[in-house]
Amino acid sequence: MNMASDWFRFDEKIERAAQKARGSIAGSIARVEEIARFNQHKVLSAFIHNRVGEHCFTESTGYGYNDRGRETLEKVFAEVFHAQAALVRHSFTCGTHTLAVALNALLRPGDKMLCVTGTPYDTLLPVIGLKGNGMGSLIEYGVRYVQTDMDPSGNPDMAAIEQALDDTIRLVYIQRSSGYARRNSLSVDQIGQIARLVRLKCSAPVMVDNCYGEFVQKSEPLEAGADIIAGSLIKNPGGGIAKTGGYIAGRRDLVERCAYRMTAPGIGGEVGATLGHSREMFLGFFNAPHVTGEALKTAVFAAAFLEQLGYRARPRFDEERFDIVQSVEVGDPRLLQAFCRGIQQGSPVDSFAVPEAWDMPGYDSKVMMAAGAFTLGASIELSADAPLRPPYTVWLQGSLNYDSGSLGVMLGAQAMADSEVCHE
Repeated sequence: MNMASDWFRFDEKIERAAQKARGSIAGSIARVEEIARFNQHKVLSAFIHNRVGEHCFTESTGYGYNDRGRETLEKVFAEVFHAQAALVRHSFTCGTHTLAVALNALLRPGDKMLCVTGTPYDTLLPVIGLKGNGMGSLIEYGVRYVQTDMDPSGNPDMAAIEQALDDTIRLVYIQRSSGYARRNSLSVDQIGQIARLVRLKCSAPVMVDNCYGEFVQKSEPLEAGADIIAGSLIKNPGGGIAKTGGYIAGRRDLVERCAYRMTAPGIGGEVGATLGHSREMFLGFFNAPHVTGEALKTAVFAAAFLEQLGYRARPRFDEERFDIVQSVEVGDPRLLQAFCRGIQQGSPVDSFAVPEAWDMPGYDSKVMMAAGAFTLGASIELSADAPLRPPYTVWLQGSLNYDSGSLGVMLGAQAMADSEVCHE
C-alpha cells in the first residue's frame, strides 16, 4: 500500500499503477542521480574556485557600482556554463524578457535571424513580430526572420538547415526545449552538430534558449559550440530559491552587447543594485543540480505511471532526457482540466485554488496553468501547463522534491478518474 493513502484518497487502480511505475524506473532514477551528482560537484568547485564568501551576500543600492557579490555570481555562472562572461540579474523579469534583451542586442535592422527548431515558444512570437500588434518587435525594427521546421521524427532537419545557411544570416537561434510543440527537446550533442554546420556555412553566432535544459545533462550548449545561451532563474538554475531573474552567458563580446542593451551603451553590466537578492541567487544556483534532478525523477515517474493508466507520454520513462518537461496526451479537454486541478490540489501553496482556462498574454489559445508555487510562476516547482487545443496535451514540469512531485502527479490522475466517473 502506498503511504500516501494515509493522508490522500486514491483508487486501487491508481495505487497499483504507481507501484508498478516505481518498480520500472529504478534504472532511470539512478541515471538522473548520477548526472545530478556530477553537476553538483561542478557547481561546488566553481563556488570554491571563485571564493564565494559572506561578503558576496551584502546588499547594494543605487547604481550598484563595485558590487563584489554580483561580480562573483557572474563569474560562477560563467565557469559552470563554460562561458567567457555572464550576466545574472534579478532585473530580468522572466525568460522571455531575457531572451528579448539578447535578441535585440545581437540583431540590427536588415539582419536576418534563422530559427532552426521550428516555430518558437508562444511568448517569443510577439518578440519576433510573428504574433501580436508588432509594437517593439524585431520585425518592426527591420529584422528579417526565417525558420526551418523539424523533420518528421521531431528532430532538427539538418539538410534544410544547411540549405538555409548563407552569408545573409546574422544569428542562428535554437530553442532547446519543445515548448508546446510535439517535438523532441534537443541534446547538447544535437546543438553541437548544428553549431558545427553553421561554422562551415557562415559566421553567424549561435544562440540557444536554454530554458528547462540546465543541469539535465553533464554538459551545456556552450561546451558543444554554441556562442551564447540564456535562461530564467525561476526555472532550473534558480534551484527553487531565486525569486526572480534571468541569465545570459557566452562569448565575452556578445555578452557585452547584451549588457549594453540591458542598461545603456557605455554602462553595460557595471551597474545594477542587487537590493538583497544576491544570497538567494547564490543559494539557488548551488541548489540547482539537486532540484533539477528531483524534477527529472518526477517526470520519469509521471511518464511511467500515466502510461500504466493508458495515456501517451513523451518522452517515455526510459528515454534519455534533455529538459525537465514531460508531456502527456490525455485526448479530452475535460480530462486535461481535471488533471491540472488535481495538480493544484497537491500543491503546498494555494492548494484550495481552482485553475480555470484563460486568455493568457502571449498565447494563441486559452491556457490552463496549475502552479501552487512558493515563487509565482516558478516552473522548477511542480506545475502543469495545458493549452486548450487538440490533441489536449498537458505539459508537466518541475518539483522541488520527488516525493511530493510524484504525489502531485497521482492526485492529477485521481482527478481525471473522478472526472470520468462524473461524466459517465
